[in-house]
Amino acid sequence: MTHKYIIEHMETDLHEWCILEYSHIATFVFPPNLIITRLKDAEITELKKLQALDGTQLRRETVDETGIDKSKICLLHPNAEQQLEPEDGQTFDYFLFGGILGDDPPRDRTSELCPSAHATRHLGQLQMTTDTAINVTKKVIEDKVRLFDIPFIDFPEIVFDKNESVVMPFRYIAIPHTTKSTLQTTNNEIKQNMVPLLPTGMLELLKKDANEPLDL
Repeated sequence: MTHKYIIEHMETDLHEWCILEYSHIATFVFPPNLIITRLKDAEITELKKLQALDGTQLRRETVDETGIDKSKICLLHPNAEQQLEPEDGQTFDYFLFGGILGDDPPRDRTSELCPSAHATRHLGQLQMTTDTAINVTKKVIEDKVRLFDIPFIDFPEIVFDKNESVVMPFRYIAIPHTTKSTLQTTNNEIKQNMVPLLPTGMLELLKKDANEPLDL
């Protein structure tokens, strides 16, 4: 069974953060199986310029307007009662995500999509970025890896230099690194030789944002 991943773009603009995440998703999801809905014409034009997204389905309509059978759609929602399991891949063809820049604390905007899906599943209690959530879902549904077998780093401290760092209030997939370790700030645990999986260009964007003056 071929599974497809739908992102309902819920931001008013196409932020650089969104572009990096959407491009990252297309590195582990076959682009024709990635659908991004509720895009403005200008946003479609912008995304079509990106080679990484070549073949991705870019739609103006909302997921409700696509005509996809709701009984085949599962919404990934942090407040769902049931956890996503590999067996869900036999029930659902489409997995729906809110294309949202995460809020701290979360504002639960994903709930707006509940009427668009037949069922909901969660990926644990901590908020994930959109690219992380889709990557985790794919590992569970297609690779048959149970959620508790996926290594994570929660709220990692991203260090730019000895004087500058930022804490990201999300759960990330942890990947090995030969020389770097990461502080998991939820419990001050050092994840030895592990770093969070981030989109290409995200570290540079975070550093740029950290250096921008506050708008007071």
